[in-house]
Amino acid sequence: MVSTAAILTAAGSGSRLGHALPKALVPVLAVPVVVHAARRLLAARPAGLPLAALVVTAPAEHVAAFAELLGPDVVVVPGGSTRQESVAAALAALPPDGIDVVLVHDAARAFAPAELAERVVAAVEAGHDAVVPGLPVADTIKRVGPGGDDGRPVNATVDRAELRAVQTPQGFTRELLERAHAAGADAPATDDAGLVERLGLPVWVVPGDERAAKITTPRDLAIAQLLATEEGS
Repeated sequence: MVSTAAILTAAGSGSRLGHALPKALVPVLAVPVVVHAARRLLAARPAGLPLAALVVTAPAEHVAAFAELLGPDVVVVPGGSTRQESVAAALAALPPDGIDVVLVHDAARAFAPAELAERVVAAVEAGHDAVVPGLPVADTIKRVGPGGDDGRPVNATVDRAELRAVQTPQGFTRELLERAHAAGADAPATDDAGLVERLGLPVWVVPGDERAAKITTPRDLAIAQLLATEEGS
C-alpha cells in the first residue's frame, strides 16, 4: 500500500472574485474556501490510508491566519509568485521519507469530493506515474487564427471526443513530481502534469467530477454556495 501526501495551493489573490480577502479565505456558508478544500482532502482514504501529510501554500502575509484555521496537523508555507513556485515550496516542506505519492490540488476546487482523490491515487498505485482527473468537453471547440476585435477566422473544428477539461487533485509518484519541477523550474506550465509532459512521459486521465469546478468568478462563488447548501457543509 502506498503512502500519500497532499499539497493544497491556496496562495492566489482572488482578484477576479472582486473580494478584498485572498480567494482561499473567502467564506462559503461562513467557512473559508481553503477549509472546505482541506476537509475534503483529509476525508480521503487513498489506498485505504489517511493522508500522511497535508501542506498548504498561503499568501505570505496570511500564513499565521491559515495555520490558525487549519490546525496543528496541517503545515502552512508561504506560496510563491506563481502556482508552480508554490507547489515547489510545498514539495520542499514534505517529510523527507516515507511518501510514495503526492496529490496536488487547488483550493479553488474546494468541493472536489474525497473519492476523486482516492480515484487518482488508485490509478497511480496501478502503475500510472502521473494521473489527472478530467471531464468530457460539452461545447464544440474551434481552432482559430489571428484576428482583432472584429473576430477571428476558424481554422478547424476540434474533435471534442479527444478532449478533456482537466481538474485537480492531480497525482504523481513523488520521484516524478520532484524531477518534473526540477527540470521545469524556468519554464512556466499551467499545471503539474504539463511539466511531466515536457519530460516526454505519459499522463493518464481518469474520470473527473463536476463538484471539482473551480471558483474563479462571483458566479462560481454563488454556485459553490448552492453546492455547500446541498451538502450541508
